[in-house]
Amino acid sequence: MGFIIRLFFTWLAVIIASYILPGIHISDYFSALIFAAVLAILNVFLKPLLVVLTIPITLITLGLFLLVINACIVLVGDYFVQGIKIDNFWWALLFSLVISVIVSIFESFDKKVNK
Repeated sequence: MGFIIRLFFTWLAVIIASYILPGIHISDYFSALIFAAVLAILNVFLKPLLVVLTIPITLITLGLFLLVINACIVLVGDYFVQGIKIDNFWWALLFSLVISVIVSIFESFDKKVNK
């Protein structure tokens, strides 16, 4: 059940972020749902591999390179999902930050409600 709730929060965050950011184009709500699911899959399988492979540069940049990894994950998700268009890397970086903030806010509300 927790996965479905997190997927729902990510779906809402993707929709909200697409309205906020002009460089993100989503054709419909179903595409946003598929994109949220693809992001979840990529975060489970691809992101840990990328994090391990880039440990030296992540240490040198004091963890800021993880933002680049997040943007790359978003761009890979954009590649696989029809109906999502992200204009460039910088929009993907900002999109990943906005999604993270919005999902964190939703999860904090969820923790307060389920206490």
